[in-house]
Amino acid sequence: MENKLIPIKPIPALIAVALTLVVWFIIPVPEGVSPNAWHLLALFAGTIAAIIGKALPIGGVSIVAISLVAITGVTNPENSKAALADALSGFSNDLIWLIGVAVMISISLKKTGLGARIGYFFISLFGKRTLGIAYSLSLAETLIAPVTPSNTARGGGIIHPIMRSIASSFGSKPERGSTEKIGRYLALVNYNTNPITSAMFITATAPNPLIVKLVYEGTHPGETLTWGMWAIAALVPALVALIIMPLVIYMIYPPEIKKTPNAPAFAKEKMKELGPISLGEKITMGVFTILLFLWAGVPALLFGPEYAVEPTAAAFLGLSILIITGVLTWDDILKNTGAWDTIVWFAALVMMAGFLGKLGLVSWLATTVGTGIAGLGLGWIAATVILLLVYVYSHYFFASTTAHITAMFAAFFAAGIALGAPPMLWALVLGFSSSLMMSLTHYGTGTAPIIFGSGYTTLGEWWKTGFVMSIVNLLIFLLVGGVWWSILGYW
Repeated sequence: MENKLIPIKPIPALIAVALTLVVWFIIPVPEGVSPNAWHLLALFAGTIAAIIGKALPIGGVSIVAISLVAITGVTNPENSKAALADALSGFSNDLIWLIGVAVMISISLKKTGLGARIGYFFISLFGKRTLGIAYSLSLAETLIAPVTPSNTARGGGIIHPIMRSIASSFGSKPERGSTEKIGRYLALVNYNTNPITSAMFITATAPNPLIVKLVYEGTHPGETLTWGMWAIAALVPALVALIIMPLVIYMIYPPEIKKTPNAPAFAKEKMKELGPISLGEKITMGVFTILLFLWAGVPALLFGPEYAVEPTAAAFLGLSILIITGVLTWDDILKNTGAWDTIVWFAALVMMAGFLGKLGLVSWLATTVGTGIAGLGLGWIAATVILLLVYVYSHYFFASTTAHITAMFAAFFAAGIALGAPPMLWALVLGFSSSLMMSLTHYGTGTAPIIFGSGYTTLGEWWKTGFVMSIVNLLIFLLVGGVWWSILGYW
């Protein structure tokens, strides 16, 4: 039998290689930039291009990037061993392991059935109207968001099957003439919940810890966004957005079926099929409670800073409990390719982004961008709003929030500070917007292809709703969030 190989995609790969070579050899090194920094930018630009073009899976691209950084010695040209250590340095970053381990922990939600039970429970309470079902789906996703750093697994793997079963129970199929009954509306709510819940917690989507790291490195002295600080800052604007979002979509594409008196009974039947709450579900709930307790810094608040537990250490503790009790097996962990994939690509991108900062390229980019906008003679508020809009709407050109954040966040963050924005305020605005921009397209994040691919909406319906929600969400976070962050003392 002939072996079948799955090679690298030639056209995206050639584009990535060409871009790397052009930046490295053809474009002159700008004044004020070291050759090493410029050459690392060439490798970085090629890596991002390969990720966007999907020349290989993101983990495969990351392995190539790590090897190129090590072999070319761009971070340390005089010492090959030191260059290799630099290339592998991302794996020692605790935030990478926080996300990887949290992804492993989240397997328990699906394995034990707890995630589905939570969703059906809320529908059994509030599902007498279609709007109530929409809020139930949003509430269920919000509840599990702190412990599911894969927003794809959360919105696409746990909530979407619940949404589909509800739509099917009302005879709403993913086809024209049928999806308008209730399926289209619920699918759009299902997806547009995802960007908001991703913005709510550091552990709600994989790139958020990268933002925390870039904020720390981009401020002097380094400003640390803790898990609790992030969650408190996001709480008020995110809750307002979650309340308004289903109403906005209801106005854009109202479902034909507006009353669903049978939905609570359907949800109770589904819960009955799941059976009584199992020991595994109880242990999982206990572990999640412990994690939230530790991540929120409660021990330090009650007993003093010496009792603080690092978030990554807490995550390892939670995973240990699940393995010891048998809720998860080691095979479950090994088979969770998403977690290991996240660790690999996260390590590569964090490493490259970090050295771009250390070698001075980010500050040069920030100065260049900031000078251009400052030339318009605007105040810092108007200037940073322009920066924000460019940052958010450039997501139309990205098929990965990780690639987008890695490519642009550090430079835009530094540029905003150079224009006069209060560092912590700008960190929150740019950080939360990095999740909110997911709403725009059907390829904006991993959740999008799953829900869009189920066929309940057309491309036009998806893009129209995404654009409207991007405006609504940004206004809520800027206006409501601005007041809330002022109360918290961030500006």
